[in-house]
Amino acid sequence: MRKPAKFVVRPVTRQRWRDLEKLFGERGACAGCWCMYWRVQHATWEKQKGAGNKRGTKNLVARGAEPGLLAYAGREPVGWISLGPREQFVRLANSRVLVPVDKRPVWSVVCFFIARQHRKSGVSAKLLEAAVDFARKRGAKVVEGYPVDPRKGNFPPAFAWTGFPGTFVKKGFKEVERRSPTRPVMRKAVSRR
Repeated sequence: MRKPAKFVVRPVTRQRWRDLEKLFGERGACAGCWCMYWRVQHATWEKQKGAGNKRGTKNLVARGAEPGLLAYAGREPVGWISLGPREQFVRLANSRVLVPVDKRPVWSVVCFFIARQHRKSGVSAKLLEAAVDFARKRGAKVVEGYPVDPRKGNFPPAFAWTGFPGTFVKKGFKEVERRSPTRPVMRKAVSRR
């Protein structure tokens, strides 16, 4: 692991939309996703892959939804994390592996995207820390994540977009459920400061 650099994290806003475009590039982060994978049904996501998904995320940002946070190294956008109240993510509602653990309202961290040259430099941990603070300031009491466990399968970094358990553990999350060998449900209770 490289020495951690200094990063600042900011919510994506209309003014920062071009930074998200720059980070995601022509491919929309991964295969035209534009971080819409968890927000729409599979058939819709496939149908609107690329330009349609980009429009979907841009519309969220244009409405002031702040669907995620951007990490910057200087002025360069180097990382992204998507989060929000669990009910915003349609695919979580339809997942047999990620059904709610209980009836407590949670905020969900569903996606990370780190620029290749900044992977393994602490960006994910910084983004997760900022995401917990972001959710807390908006009333969250519990933040939940769904990382992939590399010990239980072979996941190249580009395909581990929900993060790795080690990052969550480092930021105070605990495993609360595991219905699949590769997919723990991890939580952190957040308190008002």
